[in-house]
Amino acid sequence: MKRNLLLLFVPIILLLNCSAIDELTKFDLDYQTSYSIPSSTLIDLPFDIQTPDMATESESTFENNDTRKDLIESIKLKTIKLTIDTPEDGNFNFLKEIHVYINAEGVEELEIANVFDLENTNSSTLQLQVTDQELKEFIKKDTFSLRVKTITDETINETHDITIDTKFRVDAKILGV
Repeated sequence: MKRNLLLLFVPIILLLNCSAIDELTKFDLDYQTSYSIPSSTLIDLPFDIQTPDMATESESTFENNDTRKDLIESIKLKTIKLTIDTPEDGNFNFLKEIHVYINAEGVEELEIANVFDLENTNSSTLQLQVTDQELKEFIKKDTFSLRVKTITDETINETHDITIDTKFRVDAKILGV
């Protein structure tokens, strides 16, 4: 009887330990960039804005997390948040929809986040819906950039400076585990 119980619990214990070890192989990468939406009198017309290149510093970041580029299993966008820096009383009421794309040399552009039919909430921050795309080929590069496509439903009288905060979830083999 004791042997049967032992045979039952050993696989359960091993399974729990494997999932605990798997969690140890995951870490987050945070990147931040800014862009500006110029004042406009046009509405319902899409316009694109390219952010500056962002250095991934992936080699050193992976090394700090006891892994290497060749051991990365997956990188996905976890969260993306937009914050209006100026004007101080600015809000996202002027937006109808927004799409964010990621670009890197030698990799085909992908849409990574969006929001449709935005409500007027008078908020100066906006959390976007992520598209659950595999992004390891972008983050393993030395740099990447974002392209923001917006459609407005109101005119804006002054330029809006916006910060984009992204958090990527990395799943890697740490020390080959």
